[in-house]
Amino acid sequence: QVQLVESGGGSVQAGGSLRLSCTASRGYWHAMGWFRQGPGKDRELVITIARTGPMTYYGDSVKGRFTISRDNAKNTVYLQMNNLTSEDTAVYYCAASRAYRGGSPAGYDYWGQGTQVTVSS
Repeated sequence: QVQLVESGGGSVQAGGSLRLSCTASRGYWHAMGWFRQGPGKDRELVITIARTGPMTYYGDSVKGRFTISRDNAKNTVYLQMNNLTSEDTAVYYCAASRAYRGGSPAGYDYWGQGTQVTVSS
């Protein structure tokens, strides 16, 4: 059973920062990344990164504030979130793809349990 283990969620004031991490228990992934689902909203792209090369996909609302990095040896990706706003409040889900490298959640094969991020204004 493949597992994606997320950590780093929590509560922060607007303007603050958080760092999320996600580790895949095993396997070779063509891409990993993050999606989020806020109250009453659909799941949306935050940011993804391909295992090799610079290919990344960003949700429009996080450009310039969020970055993603990877450590392939550890099967881990990190999401650095800066200048957070209340609009970023959501459950953040890590995802991994066996073949797909894009930004659509439909292309991702495995999902983490989700970690709550709450931003207070």
